[in-house]
Amino acid sequence: MTPISLDTLNAADRKTFVAALGEVIELAPWVAEEAYAARPFAGIAALYAAMTEVVRTAPEAKVRALIEGHPDLAGKAAREGKLTADSTAEQAAAGLDRLSEEEFAAFHRLNDAYRKKFAMPFIVCVRRHGKESILREFERRLQNGAPAERAAALGEVLRIAALRLDARVTGPDRLKVHGHLSTHVLDTHGGGPAQGMAIELCEIGVGGARTLVRTVTNADGRTEKPLLSGTPIPIAAYELRFAVGAYFASRRTPTADPPFLDIVPVRFSVAEPEGRYHVPLLVTPWSYSTYRGS
Repeated sequence: MTPISLDTLNAADRKTFVAALGEVIELAPWVAEEAYAARPFAGIAALYAAMTEVVRTAPEAKVRALIEGHPDLAGKAAREGKLTADSTAEQAAAGLDRLSEEEFAAFHRLNDAYRKKFAMPFIVCVRRHGKESILREFERRLQNGAPAERAAALGEVLRIAALRLDARVTGPDRLKVHGHLSTHVLDTHGGGPAQGMAIELCEIGVGGARTLVRTVTNADGRTEKPLLSGTPIPIAAYELRFAVGAYFASRRTPTADPPFLDIVPVRFSVAEPEGRYHVPLLVTPWSYSTYRGS
């Protein structure tokens, strides 16, 4: 979908406005219809606040229908290709279209347990989670009482809406829905940035490692662009793999054969999808250190 400017939305008629934003809340175009009356909006945050207010002040029957309009995660509708375009893309981004039979069985079991207890679908903003994190969230929220879980589900509906709105509308501001992950390598033996070091970023799960990014450091010892940005950084375990041995060999630094350090792995976890994570490496042929920066 091509983004639409906030100025265009502010000048649009009701039909155009609803056509642009009707699916920000899954299968609930009435939210956009009611938010239309609050135009003009000074920014995207104001538009989001208006849509949020419509949801939070809606009659209980409407809110219940809104919640029930969301699909099960990795459920029958997903396997049959019957999800909305947004839900299809979101579940695919979280890897829910690539489940093993064991993983699918786990989701099926938890979906059934959740519906039995709460009589509604489990809703989570999957773009903020890895598969293991979604399953942990399932287990944790199954312990909630009904009022707490209704509030949790509605909060996740609004998280999903914020990401969809941010993707659909351009304006003078941005919603704070994206994270940032970067790295920087310093060659403390040579006394400067490590140019030309190969780096691989992997997501670590029960089924093994999935490569997300392969890149090489520039003259500043940094990558030309962030490792991950413009999206939430899913709650998950990650590993940065630095090709230290090949780097020092390319500089003809005297080392043992084979070198003491070859691939240096730095494993870390993300708990704040909208946070800034900077994971630098300070390295010599015989030692290294790291920390969380910003």
